[in-house]
Amino acid sequence: MQVDLGDLHAFVAVARAGGFRDAARLGGVSASGLSEAVRRLEQRLGVRLLNRSTRTVAPTEAGRGLIERLGPALHEVELALDVVNGYRDRPTGTLRLNVPMAAARLVLPALVPPFLAAYPDIVLDVVVEDTFVDMLAAGCDAGIRYEERLEQDMIAVPIGPRVQRFAAAAAPSYLARRGRPEHPRDLTLHACLAGHFAGSTPFDWTFEQGGESVNVMPRGPLQVRLGGGADLAVQAAIAGTGIVYLFEDWLRPHFASGALVPVLEPWWLSFSGPFLYYPGRRLVPAPLRAFIDFIRTQGA
Repeated sequence: MQVDLGDLHAFVAVARAGGFRDAARLGGVSASGLSEAVRRLEQRLGVRLLNRSTRTVAPTEAGRGLIERLGPALHEVELALDVVNGYRDRPTGTLRLNVPMAAARLVLPALVPPFLAAYPDIVLDVVVEDTFVDMLAAGCDAGIRYEERLEQDMIAVPIGPRVQRFAAAAAPSYLARRGRPEHPRDLTLHACLAGHFAGSTPFDWTFEQGGESVNVMPRGPLQVRLGGGADLAVQAAIAGTGIVYLFEDWLRPHFASGALVPVLEPWWLSFSGPFLYYPGRRLVPAPLRAFIDFIRTQGA
């Protein structure tokens, strides 16, 4: 059976976006054109691939089966065609990155503007989420994660600061009211603004000094899901609600302004900076290769 490759791409795009309008916006095409392509594909295959309602579009069982097999195959086709891209004077195309909120906030702002200025024919599509996802299944070319969350079969390239620290901080008003903790264990007597990942309990706060490591389970009036909720925890700390524990770079502007002050600084935990990672068994798309070369020359 012969089907149009463009119709297959249209179907996958609509299924992943969850609707014709969103897929059209992301792909820079018309929603009506996508609708016609999916209709044509369904007629050719003789089976419904998408269930449509006035509010949602979702794959049928047949559609889900087709996506599962098509996703990797279409990605291979894109990579094969991208070989031609390497012969251009300037690489072109879309580079899709999956990154955590911390990287979007603390690493990419220094890299994205000069990269796009150096490669004006590349479009950078950044998906920000803190849950660990199957990068290829999500339609991304590469991701940014920390070392403990990297898969073993990935190639990892350092990006951003090579050493970072977790910092604890509180507002002057909170410390004047509740006192300053002198040892990490003192935090059990304080209001801690805890963070957690999706579907998990708040994670321990870890402190180290002179070979001693102390883990503290934070307890307090506020818990936030890390990523999008981190700014709420920071603002609550600034308002005097409790002590926050976050990336030092995230809190540094508030240290400079005096809205927050460091707490237990000699105990702050240092850890390795993030990595750009991508599959090692596939051709590297030209936009990704350009980005890898760029961050290496920047010493990022």
